[in-house]
Amino acid sequence: MQVEKRRKGIYIYQFADYLMALLAWTLFFLYRKGVEGVPIDLADLKDVKFLYGIILIPMAWVFYYAIFDKYRDLYRLSRLSVLTRTFFLSLFGVLILFFTLILDDFVIDYKTYYESFSVLFLLHFGLTAISRMIILTKASRRLKGGLVSYNTIMIGGNQNAVELYKDISNLKYGLGNKFLGFIDSNGTSTNELGKYLPSLGKIENLNKVIKEHDVEEVIIAIETSEHNRLKEILDILFDFGEDVLVKIIPDMYDIMLGNVKMNHVFGAVLIEIRQDLMPSWQRLIKRIMDVFCSILGFIILSPLFLYIIIRVKFSSKGPIFYSQERIGYLGIPFKIYKFRSMYLDAENNGPQLSKEGDERCTPWGQTMRKYRLDELPNFYNVLIGEMSLVGPRPERNYYINKIIKEAPHYKHLLKVRPGITSWGQVKYGYASNVPEMIQRLKFDILYIENMSLSLDFKILFYTIVVILKGQGK
Repeated sequence: MQVEKRRKGIYIYQFADYLMALLAWTLFFLYRKGVEGVPIDLADLKDVKFLYGIILIPMAWVFYYAIFDKYRDLYRLSRLSVLTRTFFLSLFGVLILFFTLILDDFVIDYKTYYESFSVLFLLHFGLTAISRMIILTKASRRLKGGLVSYNTIMIGGNQNAVELYKDISNLKYGLGNKFLGFIDSNGTSTNELGKYLPSLGKIENLNKVIKEHDVEEVIIAIETSEHNRLKEILDILFDFGEDVLVKIIPDMYDIMLGNVKMNHVFGAVLIEIRQDLMPSWQRLIKRIMDVFCSILGFIILSPLFLYIIIRVKFSSKGPIFYSQERIGYLGIPFKIYKFRSMYLDAENNGPQLSKEGDERCTPWGQTMRKYRLDELPNFYNVLIGEMSLVGPRPERNYYINKIIKEAPHYKHLLKVRPGITSWGQVKYGYASNVPEMIQRLKFDILYIENMSLSLDFKILFYTIVVILKGQGK
């Protein structure tokens, strides 16, 4: 019931954005008629251009906000942050509208441009900001009044957990936490929190507890002596993605060494650990770039593709292309395509990693691998959305199982699409055995924790350098 109410609030928020965009455009349309010196007549509202405008432009604004501003749970939003984002997004949105639809309209002089832009911006930002602040203020009052709550558990049962629980319980206004119980963080705790909340089990039961109790928020309040378990806890929680909000007491931030990014700070009580790896607008641009570059790559490199096909055909018996099952985004298997660089039956003795001077490679195959030409068909995997230009290299399930035994955090790589090239490939290169794969893993984890378009461009640049120098294996 609570979830349905929160979802309904998001729909109301979106609809309000649509209405405000419609109202702003209507008032701007009437303003423009006044500038042209045309008497305002209600019949003007039947103008075909106007009718198209009040349908399509508000829809475009909602789509624009969905990409760049995320329509999320209203009760998780900060009014100040929303107001700031609304200002800048309105500014850029109006700039786009101005240069695509308005620039060639009626103009008396350049002053008309500035006035039109200012009026449209003030109308849109003003109306949208007012409606958003009204809706968010009502949502805030409901949250503080205890009308909205989130199923919450606490990890840790000793002094830190007890103090934090008391702090939250004694707040004048609620934070929306409905405490269901706590998780014993190490199995040997005195569990002083048991006086206030029931114990739901140990860390080993955390995954099961979250699913059975529909937990929406987890607060980590472990002791300094238990810091060694923090990584294990976060590994479990991050598997739930955005379905579970993770918060941590401020003194824990020191041990994160800047690797955990903050989203909101709720007074001096809790810090929210942000799990979204990349802003939605950057993810959209990254995908557009993937598709564009893949198509461009096929077109520009078509003569090279033809040359490679001929060379592979005459290098040894067997097919031109080679496919193999790899594990991709969210652990979903897919077929990766490459130019065949090895003799047939190269893995008769089971899965093997390639190494420098590998006798299983054909002479032409070794040349291809040196310049990474064998990976060019990966553009197809990128085009259909199984891979990206930049991301951790996908591995076979056989090796993933081996890696996870020694480095459980490998599964974080499955939170993003695998790539043709990666930070690990650039900094470390190909791995010839499991220990080397684990060594390379730290670079891929570093990439995931700092994902951005600028980092992608940097990796692509260094990849080109590596290819030109022939430093592949």
